[in-house]
Parts: sequence; C-alpha cells; structure tokens
Amino acid sequence: MLIEQTLTRLHELGLTGTAAALEEQRGVPDVQDLPFEDRFALLLERESTVRENRRRTRLLRQAKLRLPSATIEELDFRSPRGLDKSVVLRLAGCDWIQHHQVTLLTGAPGTGKTFLACALGHNACRHGLSVRYFRLSRLLDEMRLARADGTYPRLLNRLLKTTLLVIDDFGLQPLNEVERRDLLEVLEDRYARRATLVASQLPLEHWHDIVGDATFGDAILDRLVHHAHSIHLKGASMRRHAPKTTT
Repeated sequence: MLIEQTLTRLHELGLTGTAAALEEQRGVPDVQDLPFEDRFALLLERESTVRENRRRTRLLRQAKLRLPSATIEELDFRSPRGLDKSVVLRLAGCDWIQHHQVTLLTGAPGTGKTFLACALGHNACRHGLSVRYFRLSRLLDEMRLARADGTYPRLLNRLLKTTLLVIDDFGLQPLNEVERRDLLEVLEDRYARRATLVASQLPLEHWHDIVGDATFGDAILDRLVHHAHSIHLKGASMRRHAPKTTT
C-alpha cells in the first residue's frame, strides 16, 4: 500500500519520470538488490531525462521550424555544393549562439539553405536553447500587425528573449521604409546580445540594394555581415533529385 501512495504522490508532484522508473524497479529483482543510493540515483536520472525530453519537445514546438524534422545527421555532405562538414559541425556545437554571433547562409534556390537553417535550429533546441523561425516577409507582417494592435513592444521583447532567431528568404523583394526600420529594430536589439541566422538566395553584395536605402543598408549590414559565420551553397537545385509524390 505504501508504494501505491508513493506513486500517487509522485504523480501529484509532477515527478512522472521518477514514478515510471520506480514502477519499473519493482519488477526487476537485480535493481531491488542495489543499495538505496544507487536506486535513488537511477530514479533521479530518469526524471532528468524525462524533463530534458519534455523541454526539447516544447522548444521545437515553439521554434515553428519550416522543416521541423531537419537534423544535422541528415545533411548530405556528398553533393558538390560547398558544404564543409567541419564548418557545419563547429556551428552545431552552438558556441556561436552562446556568444551572440551571426550565421549567414546564401545560395541559389533549392541548394538546401532552409534545410540547413532548420537543422541548426533543431540542434539548438537539443541544446536547450530557445529558437524562432520566420520567413522575413512573415516576420515583417507580424511586426506591422503588432504595431496596429498595440503589441509592438511586446513582440520586440519576445524576439529579444529568443536565443536564436532564424530569418529565412531574406531579399525576395525590396524593403519599404517601414519594413527596413522594423528589421533594423530587431537586429539592433539582438546585436551582441542574441544570435541570429539569416538565409538568402541573394549573394551578400546584393543585400544592400534590397534594403533600398543607403543609410539603413549600412546599418543593417553592419549588424549582420561583420565577423559573421558565412556558408555559400553552390550547385544545382537539390529539389530536382527529391522523390516524386503521388496524389
């Protein structure tokens, strides 16, 4: 009876991993023969694992990655597209995120920029870091709506609290005056305080033109390009090699 009360109490306290491990221990004689300290350590280890998995699941859900199943392990380093495995693995260590740096991914459409961006975002979630993915157009839309309904400061604060901000499809269309001001606001908040990843099909030398204003272009690129980690993907679109789906 005491063990059932203990299990009930563990569930009431939210210690579901400990409860599950305790129930498993009851059916394993070898474990029951262990000293109390060893059994207790096993219970704590299970609780820690359950909480880490729960946190990782929550972080991945909040990240809203365009390709949530993309992982570093699934990257194709065999295709001749300029993807250096040592560089990617160094970025996967997340030191650049911890040091509030920038990573820039460029390349023609279909070369795998979004997959790589999402894989790095997924990996950051594995490390317990908060991530948020946006296509640039969607981010700017959210900022426009936030300004209209009075939640603009709250949105900026939420973005600032995000450890890694992923901005995809940068440069698909020129920015207007409001959009470049909003983008600069976000990047200024994050500069040397939070990490940012930007993916674009445009070469870096054309980013200034997309901003559409010399002063804002200098300010935005100053916060992105200098001392950034940069990967340029080459080659033909990988989508043409993707398996066809039937409808």
